[in-house]
This record gives sequence, C-alpha cells and structure tokens, in this order.
Amino acid sequence: MKFHRIGGCVVGALIVAASLHAHAQSSGAAPAVVASAGASTPVQAKAKAADRALRKRVLTALGKAKGLRASGVTVRVNNGAVTLQGWVPEQAQIERAADIAQSVPGVTAVKNELTLSTF
Repeated sequence: MKFHRIGGCVVGALIVAASLHAHAQSSGAAPAVVASAGASTPVQAKAKAADRALRKRVLTALGKAKGLRASGVTVRVNNGAVTLQGWVPEQAQIERAADIAQSVPGVTAVKNELTLSTF
C-alpha cells in the first residue's frame, strides 16, 4: 500500500490523537487539548496586518529614495522591528538604507544586514 505525503500525515495525526485519548482514559487525567497548527488569534492577525503595511511603507520609502538602489534589498518586519537584508552596490547606501527605514513612522528598530555587492 502506497501513501501519499498528505495521507501519511493524516494517519500520523490520527495515531497521535488515539494515543492521547487512550492515555487520558487509562490515567484518569483530563483530556488533552490540541491546538490546531497555524491558528492565530484576532490580535495576532491584526499584528501581522500591521507588519505587512509597515513593510510596504518601508519598501516604498526605500524605492523613492534618491541615490539608493534598493532592488537587492529585502525588508522583513516583526512587531515594528525592521530587518534589512540583501545587497547594495555602494558602501554609503548600507547606512543610508537604515536611516531611511528608521525614518518611516511605526518603525521601532532597524537591524541592518545589508552587504556590499558589485553585481
């Protein structure tokens, strides 16, 4: 019998659930509550939406900046903290990108991981 990857996961989940149920029955313990993977609360969803909006504002600011080639820059945001990753063609642009990101309203911190590249 050949299982597809998803079928194996379903079978594994059923085995774990049955095992937990059997353990709860034999030990007299309260039934275990298993949270569904990937579930988020409304607060978490709102925070993610705010981070996405902030990321867009930072990318827009970097794209509009004179003297900055931002095509190799990736922006990540987590709770208002911005991480700049990727490359720029000139050393001066590394610091400039961080200054621009820090100037965007809502940014709480900037971690600059940009590197110099001559591509």
